[in-house]
Amino acid sequence: MTTLYSEITSPLGPLLVTGRPSATAPGGTAIASLSVPDQKNAPAVDPGWQREAAAFAEAERQLTAYFAGESQDFRLEFAVEGTEFRRRVWDALDAIPYGATTTYGELAARIGASRAAVRAVGGAVGANPLLVLRPCHRVIGADGSLTGYAGGLDRKRALLALEGFGGAAAR
Repeated sequence: MTTLYSEITSPLGPLLVTGRPSATAPGGTAIASLSVPDQKNAPAVDPGWQREAAAFAEAERQLTAYFAGESQDFRLEFAVEGTEFRRRVWDALDAIPYGATTTYGELAARIGASRAAVRAVGGAVGANPLLVLRPCHRVIGADGSLTGYAGGLDRKRALLALEGFGGAAAR
């Protein structure tokens, strides 16, 4: 299957977005990843990929509205693969409201995982291929500290500030 890609300008730097033709919406694109420069484990453009800005016009529109403070959520089709555990964590990430935060422990509890699984939850959060779109930036340390973010803590701070995060975890 053809991998499509484009770059979208953002306050975080250029966003690399990848995807493939939608299985459910003819002519549409399902997003497989969204990453920032220097992101840990970010995909690199492969020579076999096809640059197709038009395929991501809706994603660009929604991201632009989000960064302008005009939108609080995304309504896009995703084509992300992961283990059942990772998908459960990612679904829980999707449920964290705009402007709120949660902890890794609370996220583990939401998916029915044990306290011992908090580290695995952190690994799944860190493996999120959809930075910004799937709000892993809303997960903080148990003590309220900003911990781990594949895109860098400065970007995490910027995203939380955009969403009006006031410093105390809203649970």
